[in-house]
Amino acid sequence: MTATILLVDDDAEIRELLELLLSGEGYAVLQTESGEAALALLKQGANVDLIVLDVMMPGLSGYKTCALIREISNAPILFLTARSMDTDLTLGFSAGGDDYLAKPFSNAELLSRVKALLRRYHVYGGKEEAAEADVLAAHGLRVGRRFNEVWKDGRELSLTELEYRLLRLMMEYRGKIFSAQNLYESVWGEPYFSVSANTVMVHIRKLRAKIEDDPQEPRIVKTVWGKGYRVE
Repeated sequence: MTATILLVDDDAEIRELLELLLSGEGYAVLQTESGEAALALLKQGANVDLIVLDVMMPGLSGYKTCALIREISNAPILFLTARSMDTDLTLGFSAGGDDYLAKPFSNAELLSRVKALLRRYHVYGGKEEAAEADVLAAHGLRVGRRFNEVWKDGRELSLTELEYRLLRLMMEYRGKIFSAQNLYESVWGEPYFSVSANTVMVHIRKLRAKIEDDPQEPRIVKTVWGKGYRVE
């Protein structure tokens, strides 16, 4: 089945260039010129597999748009921006983004990121009711082994695909200490570099905000200082 990609950028020329590139790879492409238009499209029921989102836009910024999209969709979000400071990375991930590509970028790099995000989404993004044997349970959490379904005390939580995969991995191997490198290479499926530790840290912080009673004093995902993280 053809994947559908939504482009959100106020620059019509960039949208056209990206559509030409992506459609040439066989993807279906939708375009909007603003965050407001993208949200309207999604609320109308548009089914998309990936969202490519510019950060610097008039009206709703990319970060704000991303946060609002996360209320209605778990489709992976790839930020495109001319900004690449660590603080911007943190803002993007905290808003619910899955990856971040700084301009200028090569066509090959963009396509590589797109394919990686779609691959993860198509493998882990579907949902169906989980059987008991396919559920991991601890600390009041129930985590589907095969699909992104997570409940806490009977209430379903909305996790991004990366948050879900981090939690599922640590729940599967409770008590095991995972270094940042272990987590990054297992969950992101990409080579680990020193900056990758910050990516893991930000996603752990976001995960704790959703699953912990007190994210400042986590009981579920614990930090083992100097070593990594674990679920006890």
